[in-house]
Amino acid sequence: MLTHLGALSLLVRDYDEALTYYIGKLGFILLEDTDQGGGRRWVVIAPAPAAATRLVLARADTPEQEAAVGSQGGGRVWLFLHTDDFAHDYARLRARGVEFVEEPRHESYGSVVVFRDLYGNKWDLLEPSQPG
Repeated sequence: MLTHLGALSLLVRDYDEALTYYIGKLGFILLEDTDQGGGRRWVVIAPAPAAATRLVLARADTPEQEAAVGSQGGGRVWLFLHTDDFAHDYARLRARGVEFVEEPRHESYGSVVVFRDLYGNKWDLLEPSQPG
């Protein structure tokens, strides 16, 4: 039986640059950083130690991959960062210099605001109205 999506691969320009942003600004934690040889690393981060879904930071190695850095979602929000305290996390991320592209809003599904990461990928910071 399939149980959950374990990880997503996120294309980045540079491992350390990405770690500085995702750990320093967003507050993610580093779960693994293993040297694979040849300048490649297996880098896994998550918003919390027990998060069901993790991000594998994948350094772009080809021209096609480099072109996709920051646009994996085709300009749409494609990453959804859940919180259980929207006001607190929104204020914390703003104070850390995260680039929000709109003002927070309250929708039928919860409190939400869109932000861009250091590469331009769009994310929702979301406190769902229904836990889950």
